[in-house]
Amino acid sequence: MKRNIKNNVSWVGFIDWELENFHGDDYSIMNGSSQNAYLVEEEKTVLIDTVWKPHDEFFVENLKEEIDLDSIDYIIINHGEIDHSGSLPALMKEIPETPIYCTKNAVDSLKGQFHEDWKFNIVKTGDTLDIGNGKQLIFVEMPMLHWPDSMATYLTEDNILFSNDAFGQHFAVQELFNDKADQCLLEKEAIKYYANILAPFSPLVKRKIDEIVGLNLPIDIIAPSHGVIWRDNPLQIIQKYAEWADDYQEDQITIVYDTMWEATAKTAYLLAEEISQLSPDTVVKVFNCSKEDKNEIMTEVFKSKSIAVGSPTVGRTILSSVAGWLHFLDSLKFKNKKAAAFGTYGWSGESAKEIQDFLIDAGYDTVDSVAKVKWTVKDEDLEPIKTLAKDLVELSK
Repeated sequence: MKRNIKNNVSWVGFIDWELENFHGDDYSIMNGSSQNAYLVEEEKTVLIDTVWKPHDEFFVENLKEEIDLDSIDYIIINHGEIDHSGSLPALMKEIPETPIYCTKNAVDSLKGQFHEDWKFNIVKTGDTLDIGNGKQLIFVEMPMLHWPDSMATYLTEDNILFSNDAFGQHFAVQELFNDKADQCLLEKEAIKYYANILAPFSPLVKRKIDEIVGLNLPIDIIAPSHGVIWRDNPLQIIQKYAEWADDYQEDQITIVYDTMWEATAKTAYLLAEEISQLSPDTVVKVFNCSKEDKNEIMTEVFKSKSIAVGSPTVGRTILSSVAGWLHFLDSLKFKNKKAAAFGTYGWSGESAKEIQDFLIDAGYDTVDSVAKVKWTVKDEDLEPIKTLAKDLVELSK
């Protein structure tokens, strides 16, 4: 059903309470999600985005119940990714002559995915579309937030920014609005979304925030493509993005490891104890990367000023679980963080040095020392662990 956002603007999306994974299996969904589409009914009727293909029948039938599909004058596609555009083919079968407004890259994306040559109208930053009653849509290109085709759309007079993937979360809120959401979960899901999806593009986020602010557009509502609609102090999420994009960190050290026969786990726990004793005010968290959700771990790493990573040596290298986790870490391009490496072994003992080298190559300011434990932790192994903790705490100041 159509749900009012403000004046003649309605939400016509889909709340997905059962969704558990996104981007294949690369992003975990813990509290449901939503695919937000919007309907603007002025002298011209405008649909902004659609929903994911699994819900295309629901989406089109819902629209039919609310309006005559032939009354849709324009379709805005802010981003061609399938969770935004998946219902477009089903909709266009009903209204094939309706013009679609999007970026040039979005045309490439939509044609590539759906093999259709609809009536595309390419827009760029500053372009406008008159929709009557003294209102316009203003388009703002947002490349790499988080695809090259992304843009946002601003509705004048109502002062609504349809922000696409920026300022969203994978979070299901039946009541739609941020002031109706569980605030702790909202903050958790917002920073998780930023850390795991937008963090690699933080320099672009900073520039785009400056550009949006520079347009001097009043913003009463921010309506993203996923999660809550920000109507209560909507600028709060822009302020958060500005903080998160600025090499964000809290007074936290996160330890990540995997283990074969518990020696690496024991080393991780001892390292955590030493760090806590040396820096009592620092939050210390410990995660087994093969047992804990990787996106939850990365959110904690994003919040941290420093990390320590450990693995046993197997086959003269590190465990595949740690190797995969490190690859994911590198892809997120976190900045201004310190790091340390530790490992256990029975024979050759390459793991700690291999982790250290990877962290250095990934751009982490890494302590010179490593902690290597042979077989299992003994009294003589405590000193290298203490040294590593001391060096990491000192480097993290």
